[in-house]
Amino acid sequence: MHTSFADQLAGLDLAGFSIGPAPVSASDFPVREAVVQTLEAVWSDLFAMVSGTALEADAEDLGWAFVNIFHRSAERKSSALDRATDEVRALLSTADGSEIHTHELETQVERAQCAEGAMLALEEMREVAAGLYLNEFGSSWKPVSSSRFNHSAMLTSALVEGRDFLRARAEAKRRAAVPEGTPVVFAGGRTRHATEDDALNFGNNVWATLDKVRDRVPDMVLVHGGDTKGVDRLASSWAERRGIPQVTFSLDMRLGARAGFKRNERMLSLDPRYVIAFPGNGVLERLVIDAKARRITVVDRRGPLGTNPKNTSARTD
Repeated sequence: MHTSFADQLAGLDLAGFSIGPAPVSASDFPVREAVVQTLEAVWSDLFAMVSGTALEADAEDLGWAFVNIFHRSAERKSSALDRATDEVRALLSTADGSEIHTHELETQVERAQCAEGAMLALEEMREVAAGLYLNEFGSSWKPVSSSRFNHSAMLTSALVEGRDFLRARAEAKRRAAVPEGTPVVFAGGRTRHATEDDALNFGNNVWATLDKVRDRVPDMVLVHGGDTKGVDRLASSWAERRGIPQVTFSLDMRLGARAGFKRNERMLSLDPRYVIAFPGNGVLERLVIDAKARRITVVDRRGPLGTNPKNTSARTD
């Protein structure tokens, strides 16, 4: 038990602090044999009492509630463990080496260790009672609105805490790095225009297209390659003016010729609502093909000056 909680803190900077012996051990809680004998006796007496009475029809509900007593108690201890563990992390992050701070840290560690020991003991009691419920009614006991964790049998509490912590840390990083909203991928290459009017028309088409997409996706997050010399620059400027969050995927030049295709994969992995395609090279063509294969709607603007190529084809016909 002490080792389990100490392992929870192994990945943190303890700043010179050491975790002392746990204030409680397994011997401080009822042994399994005593738990089994006591709960079997209570269970037997309970159902003997209601048998043959008007409450016999409610026997299963009574059995469920009996198991739930230990489940709820274990959940409360689990919450106490989480709070104490969070407090330990907070104290470690503000460590100043003072005697008062060290004492507070030791106190919180002891609280966490006690909560962990009690949680494991109560979970064991619940599992014994759940076994009695299964034998009596032929069905597995399940809580109403929570999970049925059994830390000592399925995973150690250190592993459970470690996994939860890593998941939470990854989620926190994702929220910080990727704004909340619906991704919309914008792609295009570097283009040259014969006149300033052509360049202006092209830019206006980029902004008008983005405005139309934003009308359909109010919470859009603009995803693009971040090229400061191509059409990405126009899209980035639009987003800046409109207050739209942006996520850029720059090329990993270490991949050589594969860099552009790898970037396509990364952008499409966000499951965007739309892919907006302006004129570009073969890598962009592959992006459009892959997007359609994934059934992602493509807003195709690869015609002259950023127009819809279908419109151009219709005029030619």
